[in-house]
This record gives sequence, structure tokens and C-alpha cells, in this order.
Amino acid sequence: MSTEKSGLHTRNLHRNPYDFDQLISCLPELKEYVFINSYQTATVNFSLPKAVKLLNKALLLHFYNVQNWDIPDSNLCPPIPGRADYVHYIADLLAEKRSGIPTGISVSGLDIGVGANLVYPLIAHQSYGWKMLGTDINRDSLENAQRILDHNPDFSNFIQLKKQPNSDHIFKNIIDPKDRFTFSMCNPPFHDSEESALKGNIRKTRNLNRSKVQKPLLNFGGQQSELWCEGGEIAFITKMIEESVLYSSQILWFTCLVSKKDNLHKLTSILKKVKVIEFKIIDMSQGQKISRILAWTFVFQKNRKDWFL
Repeated sequence: MSTEKSGLHTRNLHRNPYDFDQLISCLPELKEYVFINSYQTATVNFSLPKAVKLLNKALLLHFYNVQNWDIPDSNLCPPIPGRADYVHYIADLLAEKRSGIPTGISVSGLDIGVGANLVYPLIAHQSYGWKMLGTDINRDSLENAQRILDHNPDFSNFIQLKKQPNSDHIFKNIIDPKDRFTFSMCNPPFHDSEESALKGNIRKTRNLNRSKVQKPLLNFGGQQSELWCEGGEIAFITKMIEESVLYSSQILWFTCLVSKKDNLHKLTSILKKVKVIEFKIIDMSQGQKISRILAWTFVFQKNRKDWFL
């Protein structure tokens, strides 16, 4: 019997090995892609985009009651356990010096770059009842996210979508003067070019297959705005920090994933420069993959309880 997946958050519903019999009962078409590996464990071939998508669809249906989830082949197909971890660590952040995790519509979250998959808002609402606003610069991605909501009308009162018309901005054009968000979250573009993204995927596919792969297969998909931007991760998060100053009284906690540990020194220096009240680095790990959340706030500790009234 396999052990728990190392490193996942204690509240993560995906800590235990996948029960493929259970998942196949929810989504029979997944069966075609499940096999027994050399360790005598049931799994899927994670280098196959179709297998990854069907696994996600089954996980979202079984654990979060998301009906008819689907995304175009060209869009990012995110690993659900890691996405859930981010949500649970935000819950811990909001629970600081409180008797418990704040739940329900008293918490409002902003997902920057929600993508076609809508995964963060879906998990956040189903896990904690939070309200969510998802934004993206890509109209096609937002239209697909809306189709997911159309198939799940119970979510529609709690998850909204809004297009960012200007790729030079992150919060501007999205946050109205009267808006208040308990947190923002973002999985930023990691690479600084298409070439870099493709090279990175060749390495990932080689690791999955343990073979020499020359032609990149984007098994997790991904369009330009999802995978790369000019200057890469460091430029995107720097812009986010600088723009957050303008909305310092409208978002309690700004958060963003940081994939490259080497970027933290520069980013924390920028946070000090813009005079944040507090920042945190929250480590996350899923197997051998290690990432971290960078969180910052301009609100004094004594005033944070006012955001949950």
C-alpha cells in the first residue's frame, strides 16, 4: 500500500494515493489510461495530455462536485493536488491569530490569471465557501471558464470572471474603487520566452518517460500568457508588487507563487523598498517539486480582523 504523498498540506484531499477504482466509477473513460506500473501501483501516463486531463476531470468531479469540467487542448492543465495546496496555505494565512479559518462569503479572493481551467476558484469555494473573482487577459480562456460555470450553476453566485484588457496591468482595470478582497493569488508565467518554455517541457517529459525526447509535448498544455512573459517570473512578480502599492487598502494579503528560489532575495528587497507591513515566504512541496508562496500585506496586525466582519 502506498504511503501519503510527501509534503502536501494536511487538509489536502489528495494526500493519499489516487483510488482509481473510485475515480473510474465517476468517469469511466479514464479507465483506458490507467495501468499498473513496475511498482505494482495503479497510475496514468502523465506524459499523455489526454490522461492528465481526464484525471483532473475525475478528481474535480469526485472531490469537488464539478460537473463537465473541460479545457481546450491548448490550455494549461494544472495538477490538482498542487493547486489545492495553495488554497489551503492561504486559508492558514487568513487564520492567523484567529480561532479558526474564516469561511463563507466573508472572504473574497482574487485569482490573477485564472486561465481556462478555473481550478483555483473551484477548489477555494468548495473547500471554504469563499467568493472568488477570476481575471485573465485571454478572452478564449475566460469563455471556457464561463462554460464550466454554466455547467455548474450553483457556483455562479460565488465565482465571477473579469477580463484584463491591458497586459501591462495586473490589478488596474480589475479592482474598482469600492472593491475589497481578503486575498489575491497568482500562478505567474514562469518562463521568459517560448523557447525557454519548450526546453523546460522537454526536460519534464524526459523525466516522466526516462527517455530521450526531442520533440516537446506539452502534457500540461499552456498558452503564451500562461507559460511565459517578457522577463519571466521575476519581471511579472516585480510588476505585481509595485502595482500592489496602489491597492494597499483594498487587498488584505497579496500572494503569488514563486518557482525559482533564487528570485526571492530580489523580490523581498522590493517588498522592503515599498514598505510593506509584513511579508511571509511559505514553502510548499509535492514530491520532488518544491515551490513557495510569497505573501505580503500593507495592513497592520491590529486592523486585520476588520476584514472579516
